[in-house]
Amino acid sequence: PRCIMEPLTPSEPSPQNSLPTPQKKYHVLVGVTGSVAALKLPILVSKLLEIPGLEVHVVTTERAKHFYNPQEIPVTLYSDTDEWQLWKGRTDPVLHIDLRRWADLMLVAPLDANTLAKIANGICDNLLTCVIRAWDLTKPLLFCPAMNTAMWEHPITAQQVEQLRGFGYVEIPCVVKKLVCGDEGRGAMAEVWTIVEKVKAILSERDLPKQ
Repeated sequence: PRCIMEPLTPSEPSPQNSLPTPQKKYHVLVGVTGSVAALKLPILVSKLLEIPGLEVHVVTTERAKHFYNPQEIPVTLYSDTDEWQLWKGRTDPVLHIDLRRWADLMLVAPLDANTLAKIANGICDNLLTCVIRAWDLTKPLLFCPAMNTAMWEHPITAQQVEQLRGFGYVEIPCVVKKLVCGDEGRGAMAEVWTIVEKVKAILSERDLPKQ
């Protein structure tokens, strides 16, 4: 039952320049990857749910599961297993396509070095990267890089971030702080409040959804 997508419904009009109202449903798909910053997934989801009218689903990579307790995620959580269990024959739904249709906005937080490299090169070998490869580029996709400072400072990282920005994706830049490994420097995921404020701003700017 958790794999059945709800049909998209037309939105009620709302006043101009306002944030979402309870009458208007906004669908946000959060992608989470295998960075230590995935520890913040429960608080990120709870803060997003405080935005009126917002509905959230989460897509996780297998490695990300190491960092959070699924019981602390109060929304539907999808992983690779769900995609394969859902599809048995030609007429069955394809989960990564259903998710990209359902979502008005996608937020990848954290985006680790491995998944950054995959997305930049068009690799789609799990549910999350398949959703992103199939993403409707008229809809906003926000990404929050998170990795060790040494990885962040490798020249290929800047190239790959620039590629994602070239696709039209919006970077929420990482910050300088003491990392879990003990190093101090740039590479930590942006603070949750920064991410949530950016989501609010994008929703307000674009007056999403437009279905």
